[in-house]
Amino acid sequence: MTKSRLYLYDTTLRDGQQSAGVQFSVPEKIEIAKALDAIGIDYIEGGWPGANPTDSDFFEARPETRATFTAFGMTKRAGRSAANDDVLAGVMNANTPAVCLVGKTHDYHVTTALGITLEENLENIRASVAHMVAQGREALFDAEHFFDGYKANPDYALECCRAAHEAGARWIVLCDTNGGTLPGEIGKIVEAVIAAGIPGDRLGIHCHDDTGNAVAGSLAAVEAGARQIQGTLNGLGERCGNANLITLIPTLLLKEPYASTLDTGISHESLRGITKLSRKLDDILNRVPLRSAPYVGASAFTHKAGLHASAILKNPDTYEHIDPAVVGNTRLIPMSNQAGQSNLRARLKGMGIEVEKDDPRLARILDLIKEREDQGYAYDGAQASFELLARAELGQLPNFFEVKRYKVTVERRKNRYDKMVSISEAVVVVKVGGKKMLSVSESMDEQGHDRGPVNALSKALSKDLGPYQNLIDDMKLVDFRVRITQGGTEAVTRVIIDSEDGAGQRWSTVGVSPNIVDASFEALLDAMIWKLLRDGAHPA
Repeated sequence: MTKSRLYLYDTTLRDGQQSAGVQFSVPEKIEIAKALDAIGIDYIEGGWPGANPTDSDFFEARPETRATFTAFGMTKRAGRSAANDDVLAGVMNANTPAVCLVGKTHDYHVTTALGITLEENLENIRASVAHMVAQGREALFDAEHFFDGYKANPDYALECCRAAHEAGARWIVLCDTNGGTLPGEIGKIVEAVIAAGIPGDRLGIHCHDDTGNAVAGSLAAVEAGARQIQGTLNGLGERCGNANLITLIPTLLLKEPYASTLDTGISHESLRGITKLSRKLDDILNRVPLRSAPYVGASAFTHKAGLHASAILKNPDTYEHIDPAVVGNTRLIPMSNQAGQSNLRARLKGMGIEVEKDDPRLARILDLIKEREDQGYAYDGAQASFELLARAELGQLPNFFEVKRYKVTVERRKNRYDKMVSISEAVVVVKVGGKKMLSVSESMDEQGHDRGPVNALSKALSKDLGPYQNLIDDMKLVDFRVRITQGGTEAVTRVIIDSEDGAGQRWSTVGVSPNIVDASFEALLDAMIWKLLRDGAHPA
């Protein structure tokens, strides 16, 4: 059966940048654009040239892409021609092969927000799209507030779309700008638009997530016949965000009726990189990835209940809707004081360790887990630390190096500008292959700000490990979580650290102590030892 082509349009660099606290630099925009192009996105919207210096600079420095690069702007203003509108000219001067212009389709917004007549708005749409087409650009029209406008005045909303279509727009994108239209409504309205004479292969959908339905609304539009989806990586966007392409892409490639009827242009090989792409964006934004994110989250294929783990051992299909490797993710069988032997054996098997069902060491590991969790440890969120614990009990943990001592100091003093600042410094002495090495590190970032004592310890510990140095150079600490597990004079601090390497691999480790520095160092040490173990290091 011939598949219908569905086009994917990414607006992370424009609409995604409307997220609170998000502001991409030009190098970051270039990095994201290259990653989008590599995975197979059809359109990359780079921003609004002329709206701010960063967007203007980006269009001058934008990379060459297979994807159709798109500039965003607005239809011309009333009272002037398209050729003489300076705002429209700024967008056209970006010289992108495609241009997406937003225009009003809700009569209330036309008369109230713009303060012009309904006919003047139609003329603005027609003239702007015709001007783009005459300049040899692929024209896209974002029908702003379309669904609200259709519910208020369907004839006028459709007239706006016809004006863009008849002027030569390749795509008329129906926008749920306020994010309040539910999937069932979206599907029925898209069907009505097609019935009114605008072909589905000229229609796109742009959903916001204010009801948590942006992905479902996008799929409803596709089922109704729309053939372009606009969205963002990780659902970035204004207010509650936009339709999440990281969720949509695997759904379209792996789930019916989409997989057998639609071609997105994204290969199954590229799909294996989607988890890495999601985490790359979080890394750029300095955000911790959402563990519960569909398909790509660290918990997306995590099975804590003993019943689930037992079934997963027999057949992963019992509790997994897809193979996690298909999207570049991994299966996780957490360990906790609720764990049974089914969980334990499943987790050990995932580590590449086969242990017979009646092996007495299994009971010892379970007892040790329960004992340590009673002390404040939490292994369901620190799988790397669990692996080290289990391997030590099984006699499979190499002795890479020994920490002889460490010290961390925090000094509060005035700087040269007569301002009080903190300075953290750490000293770590390790013994590797019979040789002692001392490392000292301050915790200063590129701007000269102190990043705290834990960061100083991390930098000192990883500064010089002799023969292992090349294996840890790409390690970095990406998250640090602290919890007090008991109150009063017997308070115990639990620290969980997330680490990442250059390949995008993430792992979590835990440390517990009444002293937050000791707990942090224990977690840091586990993180480094696990990295050496995973990368096949041999004892010096």
